[in-house]
Amino acid sequence: MTSVSLPIDFTHRTAPEDLPELMDEPCSYEDFRACLADLAQVNRLTLAHRPTLQFLERLIEARPSSQPLRIVDVGCGGGDMLRHIAVWAKRRGVQVALTGIDLNPYAAQAAREFSGKDRSNQWDIEWVTGDAFSYAPPDGVDVVLSSLFTHHLPEPEIVRFLTWMESTAQLGWFVNDLCRERTPHRLFQLLAGVMRWHYFVRYDGPVSIRRSFREEDWQRMIAAAGIDPTALGIARCFPARLCVGRLK
Repeated sequence: MTSVSLPIDFTHRTAPEDLPELMDEPCSYEDFRACLADLAQVNRLTLAHRPTLQFLERLIEARPSSQPLRIVDVGCGGGDMLRHIAVWAKRRGVQVALTGIDLNPYAAQAAREFSGKDRSNQWDIEWVTGDAFSYAPPDGVDVVLSSLFTHHLPEPEIVRFLTWMESTAQLGWFVNDLCRERTPHRLFQLLAGVMRWHYFVRYDGPVSIRRSFREEDWQRMIAAAGIDPTALGIARCFPARLCVGRLK
């Protein structure tokens, strides 16, 4: 008897524990690094950095300051978001103090390696291995960012993360993640095959979209975190991004 695969239900988020990603499992540094390198290419092709940079533009326009903007990127991976922010800050004449945090020790190793390859820029970014919830620098944090991080978490942990960002970030926070829709799921599968990305990326990309969000998911979690929904914005950003931002 031939088995028939059922269509994927995109109306509900697939929990991370029900559909693991390969990069979240034990693996070699070489595989993890290759995955991060290809993810950086994915981010460039899909304009993934644009929503975060637009948020930072709004923030500096609303709160101009001569003091360095202390920015923390949670789940920083290979650090391509922070390197883009460093270039943006230099172009805009904004002083920044940049920190990337990731639980996986391979991430800091890869971020330092990737950053060291570009001799045209003098990166001044601190890479921290650890749990963001335990991160409490003496001078505080102005902005907390994350990109492609929250879909790795079960919903209770996302609520905890929202609560932590709200209490930690003095000026604002921004979550840049995926939008759960059928079309980007299929298009990514096609693009990943054409580009011959690392097999982690080819497998994890569609899985990430199934584990990502729609507006009602964020509305529910924001309410559970006790945050005033009128104090923040939820917006789709082409292509296939769903972002949540808060300016204080």
